Amino acid sequence: MMMGKNASSEGYFVLLGFSHWPHLEVVLFVLILMFYLMTLIGNLFIIVLSYLDAHLHTPMYFFLSNLSFLDLCYTTSSIPQLLVNLWGPEKTISYAGCMIQLYFVLALGTTECVLLVVMSYDRYAAVCRPLHYTVIMNPRFCHLLAVASWVSGFTNSALHSSFTFWVPLCGHRQLTLLVTSSIFVLIPLILILSSYGAIAWAVLRMQSSTRLQRPFGTCGAHLMVVSLFFIPILCIYLQPPSENSQDQGKFIALFYTVVTPSLNPLIYTQKQRYRLLGSGNDFVNPMGI
Repeated sequence: MMMGKNASSEGYFVLLGFSHWPHLEVVLFVLILMFYLMTLIGNLFIIVLSYLDAHLHTPMYFFLSNLSFLDLCYTTSSIPQLLVNLWGPEKTISYAGCMIQLYFVLALGTTECVLLVVMSYDRYAAVCRPLHYTVIMNPRFCHLLAVASWVSGFTNSALHSSFTFWVPLCGHRQLTLLVTSSIFVLIPLILILSSYGAIAWAVLRMQSSTRLQRPFGTCGAHLMVVSLFFIPILCIYLQPPSENSQDQGKFIALFYTVVTPSLNPLIYTQKQRYRLLGSGNDFVNPMGI
C-alpha cells in the first residue's frame, strides 16, 4: 500500500466498471459516444447562439451559457476515460489521473448544484419581482453570482479531494466526508424548492390565464433540468444498501453523467415558442424563451 494515501499498491487503480456485463460494453460504448457528441454539439450551439444573438444577452441566457459550458467540462472530465476503458483491454487509471478526474468531477458537479440555485433565484426575481428585475439582476450582480458558483465548486472540491486521498477514511472521518458531500446536494435542493414554492404562490395569485403561461414557460425548462440532475443523485444517496446497490448506482451515475448533459440543450430549445418576439423587452421575460 502507498502509505499515508488512500491508493492502490502500484500507483494505479483497476476500474471494474461494467466488467460484470462484458456483452454490454460495446453497446454502452456506442450509446455513450452518441450522447457525448450530442452534449458537445448541443451545448456549443447554445453558447455560440447566446453570444451572437443580441436578443439573448439577458441574465437567463448568461447563466444558461455558464450551464452549457459547465456540462461540456463535466462530461469531458470523465467520459473520454470511460470510453477508453470500455473499448480497450486496459481498464486502469493512474493515481495522478484518478486525483485529477476526481477533483474536476467534484468541482464541476458542485458548481452545477450552486449554479442551478442561482438560476432558480433568477426565475424567482423574474416572476415575483418583475418590476424590479432589471435592478436586481444587473450585469455586475449576475457576473458575481456566476463567479461565486465556480469558486465555491472548485474550493469545495479541493477540500474534498484532499480529504479523500490524503486522510485515512475511517471512523468519524468517513462520516465527515459524507456529511460534507450531502450538504452541497441538500442545501441547493432546499433553496431551489423554496424559490419555486414562492413562484408557485405568486402564480396562483394571478387571475389571468394568459399571465400564467409566461411563468410556466420560463420556469418549466429549468425545473425539468433540476429534476434530471437531482433525482438520480438522491437515488444514489438514499437507496438502501443491498447486493445490487453498487450495480444500480453505476447505471444511475451513468445517467446523470452522460444522459442529463445531453438533454439540457434539447429541453431549453424546445421552449423557444415562449419567446416574446418583437417585444424588445427581454427583461420582462428574461429567459427569452
